[in-house]
Amino acid sequence: MTDTLQAPVAKAQMLIRKPVAQVFEALVDPAITSRFWFSKGSGRLETGKRVRWDWEMYGVSAEIDVKAIEENKRILVEWGGPDNPSLVEWTFEPKGEDRTFVTVKNWGFIGDAEKMMAEALDSTGGFSFLLADLKAFLEHGIELNLVPDHAPDALVAGYARTSTG
Repeated sequence: MTDTLQAPVAKAQMLIRKPVAQVFEALVDPAITSRFWFSKGSGRLETGKRVRWDWEMYGVSAEIDVKAIEENKRILVEWGGPDNPSLVEWTFEPKGEDRTFVTVKNWGFIGDAEKMMAEALDSTGGFSFLLADLKAFLEHGIELNLVPDHAPDALVAGYARTSTG
């Protein structure tokens, strides 16, 4: 028996009943993404560009380095800054003309085994919320607010977001 540790990879996936171009656009355009995930983005995702995503409800932000964009197929970014970088990849698989299977993977966690596993589990949960919110928003026009409602005790004092769907 060997004691080799396989580095953890967070993974979430969901079928979205919308065309691949619409699903892809929802994740590269911050004006759309801010309706179901982060509250504010500094710019559209483009290869080689750095953008900032803010989760104002929690008083946190992230600098995102866009590593690759393959239109309607793949988005690859690095986030977490120099202290805790990891890669996030979305892939988009058309399932006919009006359905898209989205897979999100997050890997490259650093630290001891316990820290890496905790980060991967947290990321899996977070991306599951993201995909569920994306599905509800694109398919039904509903803003479920899963991201802010997941940790209400961590919300910035006075933050209030209401559904507009």
